[in-house]
Amino acid sequence: MRVLLFGASGMVGQGVLRECLAAADVERVTAVVRRPLGVPDAKLEEIVVPDPGRLEAISDRLTGYDACFFPLGTTSVGKSEAEYARVTYDLTLGAATTIARANPGRLTFVYVSGAGTDSTEHGPRMWARVKGRTENALLRLPFRGAYMLRPGLIQARGGIRSRTRAYRIGYALLSPIVVLAVALGAGTTTDRVGRAMLQLARVGFPRPILDTRAINEIGRAPRS
Repeated sequence: MRVLLFGASGMVGQGVLRECLAAADVERVTAVVRRPLGVPDAKLEEIVVPDPGRLEAISDRLTGYDACFFPLGTTSVGKSEAEYARVTYDLTLGAATTIARANPGRLTFVYVSGAGTDSTEHGPRMWARVKGRTENALLRLPFRGAYMLRPGLIQARGGIRSRTRAYRIGYALLSPIVVLAVALGAGTTTDRVGRAMLQLARVGFPRPILDTRAINEIGRAPRS
C-alpha cells in the first residue's frame, strides 16, 4: 500500500505516521509537509510545499497512491468563520480535489473531523458548520472510498505531544478525564486512529462517518 499523509507533524498525524511506518503492508508513506519532519525511515518520503492546499504544480508526484490520510487541521479558537474555513475547508478541498484527479477512482480518502460535526451545515456552532461543509464536499469527490472520522477526546501515546500550545495545556489539565474516557470507550488514542485509517484503506466500512466507538472497533485490529 502507498499512502499520502497530511498533517504528519500534528498530534494525531504523528500517531498515524507511526502506524503507517510500522505496518508491513505499507511500502511507502509520502508526507506532504511545510517543513521537514526529521523522521529517519526508509519508507518515508517528504514533499515540502509552502501551501498544502495548492498542489497543482506537483500533481505528477501525487499519482499511484492507494490511500490519503488527512488529520490536518487548526483550532477555531480566536478565529472568524472565514479564517477557520480557509484552513478547514479551502485547504482541505484544494488538496483533496488535486489528489482525486491524480488518482481517479483508486484512492481511499480518510479525513479527521470531530465529534459534534454538523452535517446540515446550519447549526449554531461555527466550527461544526464548517466541518460539516468540509465532510459533505469530500464525500462528493470521486474517490474509491471516503471516510470521515469524528473522534471526541484523543489520548496521545508513545510520547506524542501536540504542537499547539493551547491543546498541550488543555490535554495536560484534562489528562485524567481523557484516560478515563478511553478506558470507558468514550475516547480513543492516537494509535487507534492510525490503525483505523489503515483498516479503512484495506477493507472499508459500511458507512462513511465513524464516531469514537467505530474508530475504536476497527482501530483495535493488530498491525498487519
